[in-house]
This record gives sequence, structure tokens and C-alpha cells, in this order.
Amino acid sequence: QVQLVESGGGLVQAGGSLRLSCAASGRTFNSYAMAWFRQAPGKEREFVAFISGSGGSTAYADSVKGRFTISRDNAKNTMYLQMNSLKPEDTAVYYCASKPLSARGPYDYWGQGTQVTVSS
Repeated sequence: QVQLVESGGGLVQAGGSLRLSCAASGRTFNSYAMAWFRQAPGKEREFVAFISGSGGSTAYADSVKGRFTISRDNAKNTMYLQMNSLKPEDTAVYYCASKPLSARGPYDYWGQGTQVTVSS
């Protein structure tokens, strides 16, 4: 069982920056692919960014490409999302998720979410 805990959310003005963290339990953190998702009020949860177990492969939603950077520190069992040039439309609850590298289906483990609010 993997437990994920997000932190780092808050209120920021448009154009500002935030860094989210996702701390994972367990001793095989690098055996899990990780991702960030977000859900805005009244909208479905959407993919934000992905990172492979080693951190060597990443992918981003078009809406955040060039502004957000996903990374991970396997020695600290932690994943990050650096968010720059934030826009009001980035306002959402941000969730981290993980699944074993061998898995092909949906993500197995989810955090409780952290609120990000961007004011105009």
C-alpha cells in the first residue's frame, strides 16, 4: 500500500509561482510512475504532468507546458510540481497519483489533494 500526501498549495496572484510536493510512503518509490492531476470546481479531473520512475521521462498537458515542471527526488520519496506564470484558470485542487511501472491501467494510489487558488 502506498500513501501519498500533497503539500504546498495556497493562494497566489496571477503571474506568481508555487511548488507542490507529494511525499510517498514505502521503500520502492522509484518503482512507481507518478503524475499530477487537477480538478477545478464543476469540472472533471484532468491530467497535468507525468514522470517516470527514474525521472528520465516526463510529459505535460498542453495547458501547462512551458510553465510547469515535474520532478522527483527518489532519495526523499518525494515528487514536485514547480508552477510558474500561474493563471486564474490554474485554480483547482491538485492531486498526486502513482502506479507501479509495470501497470498499464489507471493510477492506483491518490493523495487527498491540495488547493491552489490563483487570483486575477
